Amino acid sequence: MKSFAVIRADTNLKVHTTLLDLRRYGRIVFAGPPKSMSPDYADEILGKVINRPLKNKCNSAAVVSLNTIPSVAIGKLTKIHPPAHVVIVSSKHEIYDELVENFEILPEFEARKPIMIHGEEEVNVQEITADY
Repeated sequence: MKSFAVIRADTNLKVHTTLLDLRRYGRIVFAGPPKSMSPDYADEILGKVINRPLKNKCNSAAVVSLNTIPSVAIGKLTKIHPPAHVVIVSSKHEIYDELVENFEILPEFEARKPIMIHGEEEVNVQEITADY
């Protein structure tokens, strides 16, 4: 069964670190490269999964398709402590079909891509490269 991990964080660096942690420590298998998504869309997905309004919005987000069974991914996720919020979305969630449709058109995630925070650009000066 195909599922997704939606990662929400304050910075691209935290999203990047979380992606690495999911593979390295969680041993979660990705079906392909992670994709960037708008922070608002990630917040919308989380709101629909937990069925309540969010207290905090994120500034950076990504999504990755998983080859790991959703229940196994959730179990592994509870054993690691990534620096970002991770939500596993499976076919049992209402938002799943929409996410499947949108996933293909999303751009690949770039860890060193600058993001806007409160109208000011945050720049990661250190080049970050990773093989997700």
